[in-house]
Amino acid sequence: MCLTLSQVTKRYGNHTVLDAVGFDVRAGERVALLGHNGAGKSTLMKIILGLIPADLGSVSVLGAAPGSQTARTGTAYLPENAAFHPALTGQEQLCHYLRLRGASTSQAMPLLERVGLETAARRRIGTYSKGMRQRVGLAQALIGTPRLLVLDEPTSGLDPVSRREFYTILDELAAQGTAILLSSHALTEVEARTDRIVILSSGVMVANDTLANLRRRASLPIRLQISAQNGKADEVARKLSAGRRNGVMVDLVCRSDEKLARLGDISALGSLVDDVDIIPPSLEDIYSHFSKGGGA
Repeated sequence: MCLTLSQVTKRYGNHTVLDAVGFDVRAGERVALLGHNGAGKSTLMKIILGLIPADLGSVSVLGAAPGSQTARTGTAYLPENAAFHPALTGQEQLCHYLRLRGASTSQAMPLLERVGLETAARRRIGTYSKGMRQRVGLAQALIGTPRLLVLDEPTSGLDPVSRREFYTILDELAAQGTAILLSSHALTEVEARTDRIVILSSGVMVANDTLANLRRRASLPIRLQISAQNGKADEVARKLSAGRRNGVMVDLVCRSDEKLARLGDISALGSLVDDVDIIPPSLEDIYSHFSKGGGA
């Protein structure tokens, strides 16, 4: 196990920031850490990185204590707002980090190329956009192929193409065995790119499971979007007791345990129906459900 947390509790005075939080992250697993501002995500990451201690509970990072030599050597961290010396070029900044890690500076350009900064490597970081600085941070985090990667809002400032490239890199790292803990408010983009979801609400862990299992536990309505033959939407809507959205689309909402029966009803309409799309609850729906106390 690359990361293990058990009953982790942190208090500041009378305020409990984390209350008995516990979960694991295995080698090659991508875990999304979700929660509102003030939910305790940043505090938890600081504890994992050894920057602050937990008041109660235990944390194991790569089989060692947070902040130990073993944990620091095998862990990489990328904050939301990566800050670098504006007078240095991207290549110079990365060479500096490579020297600090005792690695060859010859790795600087390949790492910058991997994050799409090869053409800007010799420009001063002061001329970089926020997204470009975030890429420098990712290149720094990739030094030495970390066994555990901790990411706090890592795609902040990245354009859609860069975000897709970023997650491709994460997929490659996970395939190589890197454990990834990713905190993000961009629920749509992490929905299909993580293996498990951990949700914190006011310092309490209210969910820890795969998205598929969380959907089953939440039992939120499923939407069936039906494409009717031209001019037949009213008839289809009437036969299914559903709502008509426009001239050809019919919306049907049902419980998860009704899905197969309702698909049978749709199939029975034969040529009246051109197609049907099944739209399950989104990660935003799931997050809202569990963060508001809807856990089962």
